[in-house]
Amino acid sequence: MSAPRNTPQGPPQHDRPPQDQSRQDSPQRGQPLEQPYRPGLGSAPPGLGSGGSGFDGKRLLDAVKRLRTVVNAVRLPLDMPGAPDARANQQQLRAQLDDYVIPRVAALDAPLLAVIGGSTGAGKSTLVNSVIGSVVSKSGVLRPTTRASVLVHNPADEKWFIDDRVLPGLGRLTGVDGPDDDPGAVRLAATPAVPQGIALLDAPDIDSVVEANRDLARQLLSAADLWLFVTTAARYADAVPWDLLRQAATRGTSVAIVLDRVPPESAREIHDHLGSMLHEQGLGRAPIFIVHETRLGPDGLLPVGEIQPLRDWLGGLAHDAKARAQVIRQTLTGALDSLSGRTSGLSAASLAQYTALKNLHDTSWNAYGEAVNGVIAGMEDGTLLRGEVLGRWHELVGTGELFRQIESGVGRVRDRISAMFKGKGNQVQSTQLGEALQTGVAALITSQAQGAASMAARQWRTMPGGGQVLTEHPELTKSSQGIEGKVDKLVREWQTELLEMVRAEAGPKRSTARFLALGVNGVAVLLMLVVFMSTAGLSGAEVGIAGGSAVVAQRLLEAIFGDQAVRTLAAKARHSLVEKTKELYLAEQKRYDDVLLGLQVDPRVANDLTAAVTEVQAAR
Repeated sequence: MSAPRNTPQGPPQHDRPPQDQSRQDSPQRGQPLEQPYRPGLGSAPPGLGSGGSGFDGKRLLDAVKRLRTVVNAVRLPLDMPGAPDARANQQQLRAQLDDYVIPRVAALDAPLLAVIGGSTGAGKSTLVNSVIGSVVSKSGVLRPTTRASVLVHNPADEKWFIDDRVLPGLGRLTGVDGPDDDPGAVRLAATPAVPQGIALLDAPDIDSVVEANRDLARQLLSAADLWLFVTTAARYADAVPWDLLRQAATRGTSVAIVLDRVPPESAREIHDHLGSMLHEQGLGRAPIFIVHETRLGPDGLLPVGEIQPLRDWLGGLAHDAKARAQVIRQTLTGALDSLSGRTSGLSAASLAQYTALKNLHDTSWNAYGEAVNGVIAGMEDGTLLRGEVLGRWHELVGTGELFRQIESGVGRVRDRISAMFKGKGNQVQSTQLGEALQTGVAALITSQAQGAASMAARQWRTMPGGGQVLTEHPELTKSSQGIEGKVDKLVREWQTELLEMVRAEAGPKRSTARFLALGVNGVAVLLMLVVFMSTAGLSGAEVGIAGGSAVVAQRLLEAIFGDQAVRTLAAKARHSLVEKTKELYLAEQKRYDDVLLGLQVDPRVANDLTAAVTEVQAAR
């Protein structure tokens, strides 16, 4: 490309379409220019050297790298309102930091990267080949055509692109020939037709039917100093490209438009309409280059006259350090300006995820807290003194006459109970009574645990993210596997502890007749009855039997240990059972927390984002 007479100072605004480029004195299609790009003019000027940038380049580079680390630390695992948009924002932000901001801040003197993007069939590859004057990017009628992106550069600029400084996530292919079906690679095409200081990158279709191509196209656009958007007279108003154009406007990316295949008679009308659309989206200063509908030459290239204005403009950017610096500075400044708003949205999304997880945690925590309260209530409302327990006590001591004698003479009743415990048959019944109490306690603790799991699952399904977590972890909808065995072990350990408490409290009294008559196991059974002695919730005959049972048991224990000691023993026994139950339920609830913590949503990340982007702005 030859240098223009008047070098543009950044992207100019075209108030009218270029003149008809098919005039007789224009070069014929396929005819090489006498001085294509004039590569012999010398090396590219220094451009945006850090010495004249007005900021601390190292500090800014460190700041944007720190921001990149924090952006990558954001976790958005829950499918909740706004999460898909936040994930897309995170991905785009990370890609722009990786592919553009960090490489550009690290090497302000690197060539200007112009990415040629557009819709399927817009003629991007043909345009690139025509601008260069030779085939460097394959084109064809089959779609999708462009898979691997093609980066055309001057041989002297290869050092900027051969490593992973730019587009670090893409592999490198060299030369024009070879397989072109790897969307995870960029093909480097070196040619002296491109002067030092600028490189052209032919990107895949932004609306390709191949998802990998679409993703790559958006990634490459995020890496551009200049986006050269190619569209046609028939498709310039399509929705997909305008979504990307709006992003470019929001981020301050330098944009130029190539309007391809324009009927000459409609050029002005289409140009004016496109210009008004660009103005509405904040891109009113974007230059528009018209390529008329025309036949390609035998070499598959556009007539030189059709693309000469674009060649001149790109050549001007390549050879004019000030113009090139202005484009780079505009895009870099726009990218840096956009960071605050984009990280703010990401920070809010991260906090929303953490809040949702905290609410899920609180719900499961409260469910098991209610289960503990349920066990305490079951210990106090007489629930454990009904059913089989009452039956076993009835078998052991009888009813009616025994309880009537409580009022007339506790001593005689106590002696009768002692006598009953002495008998071998009654000792068996005492053991069965203890087993019935054990079964009742275990059933109470198990049922409350299962109720807590059901309650937590029921509430989670109505909460943001909760249904998703339950789908991925269905084991949380019920108690842990083997809960019955864990509860049985808990109750047995508690009963063993009661035996030790009885032995310790008895001390020298263990040799007394009353103690010997009951035995350690018998005393422990009576202590269990006292622990559950409340009759609230019982009615009718149950009150008499259960109440009488508890009174008799307490009087017997008081005869051995004294009333204060019995109260202390009962309180310690209740406290021990409650604490063991809490420990079990804590382990049950921990299953929920382990899953939630495994999602790795850190509440500190939101503040880290704010601090990191603040440092970036300060470093500028």
